[in-house]
Amino acid sequence: ANIAEAQQAQSRADFISKISISLKETSETKYWIRLLNATDYLNDAETDSILKDCIELEKILVSILKSSKQS
Repeated sequence: ANIAEAQQAQSRADFISKISISLKETSETKYWIRLLNATDYLNDAETDSILKDCIELEKILVSILKSSKQS
């Protein structure tokens, strides 16, 4: 949702702010995934797969932030 909002940002600063929030939300998502694994709601294979996706998303968001701040 934050990424969708960033696409409609009113300024570069607004875009960077919304992407930064998205990055923080990704970190929170990793916490919840680990918690779901610790409570046996997700098995290890599911957890590893989803966490890999989150890590990839984090890398993408960091790259977007870096390039947005440089421009």
